[in-house]
Amino acid sequence: MLRRPVRAADRVVRLTVATYPRAMSGVDLGRQAHELARTHDVVLAGGRPDRAPRAVVARSWERVLALGLDPDRSHVRDPRDAAELARRRSVSPLRLVVDDLRAVLTSTADASQFVMVVCDADGVLLWREGSARVLRQADRLGFAEGATWTEGAVGTNAIGTALAEATAVQLFSAEHFEHQQHPWYCTAAPLHDPRTGELLGVVDVSGPALTLHPALAALVASAVRVAEHQLWRRHQDDLHRLRSSVEGSLGRGGPLLVVDDHGWVAHRAGVDAGRDRIAAPREHQPLAVPGLGLCLPVRLPGGWLVRPQGAATRLEAELVHLDGGRQPGLRVRTGAGSGPAESWTRPLTPRHAELLRLLDAAGPAGLGARELSVALHGDADHEVAVRAEVSRLRRAVGALVATRPYRLADGVTLHDRTR
Repeated sequence: MLRRPVRAADRVVRLTVATYPRAMSGVDLGRQAHELARTHDVVLAGGRPDRAPRAVVARSWERVLALGLDPDRSHVRDPRDAAELARRRSVSPLRLVVDDLRAVLTSTADASQFVMVVCDADGVLLWREGSARVLRQADRLGFAEGATWTEGAVGTNAIGTALAEATAVQLFSAEHFEHQQHPWYCTAAPLHDPRTGELLGVVDVSGPALTLHPALAALVASAVRVAEHQLWRRHQDDLHRLRSSVEGSLGRGGPLLVVDDHGWVAHRAGVDAGRDRIAAPREHQPLAVPGLGLCLPVRLPGGWLVRPQGAATRLEAELVHLDGGRQPGLRVRTGAGSGPAESWTRPLTPRHAELLRLLDAAGPAGLGARELSVALHGDADHEVAVRAEVSRLRRAVGALVATRPYRLADGVTLHDRTR
């Protein structure tokens, strides 16, 4: 067991990639915990264990060691006070579905053996409930409402590692970095906003390690799907209200779209019915919509009216460096009838620029989430993260990116000026 912090400067940590089986029915959990403890102490002491940690654990330990955390310490959980906790709860969209999560996760017969927690995207525990016995154990661990459970705060744990890896994570016993977390298991999955792909937080189930049930990972995944479905239903209800509010006043004239603040189409007239989303409108900023050309959105109660300012057949898009620096951006040029070409520019993240390059190279055939995961991450394990990233890209550039499969929309030509 280590008696001092292990710093990355002391040595280079080399962890070979191996798959460590998750706990399954029939596995001796006590023996598995003992073997993991040996692996944990050998690796963190700089040795080479007989059995290497799973790849997701190895990556997390390397990140945590680089931060200089000590596995023997109880690191600060940075608890928020009651006022800050109440504020975070009030602004989190997860408040709308926390009851749905409770219904799935705390109504099972095994709920007396674990605690359910719901965190925001910063890793702050917003809601927590479970059996009184397990809650008392969680209190001693600092696993309480208002506490921060990122990797940087408490080392490798399912919540923090799910945030870092952008995927569901299950950790058992000594796969945790801190020794005091070894008596626990934790199973966590990110929860995203189905409208935008933005990460809203993480849902986690944790309990004493030797009570881990093999179905818990599937149960947590089901709870997340239920919550995201409920958020999507609320979104559809909001679009219906927006559509109902404008149908009488706008009539059937067109072409036009009525969209919400995220660019989702609530009403259309004289426009291709296949279009579900455009770029998120912004005040006084023109946007380009394939088939409509250059549009200037007009604010409506609860949404935007989008009408073309001129005819356009094709959209010329360019990946550029903004302000002469390395910040990537997308410049879109469109012809308005016989008049001069007009354009708008949006900043992009490097990831979004790379996505556009990949979709352009794929051509009309496009790419699926699995193919993009391999291209971006080197494996097929990040499909959920890829879908969320494409959703964020579509929020920025809207209908310039089509779906099913992901591809550049018809009539869009991309030129890369950054290389």
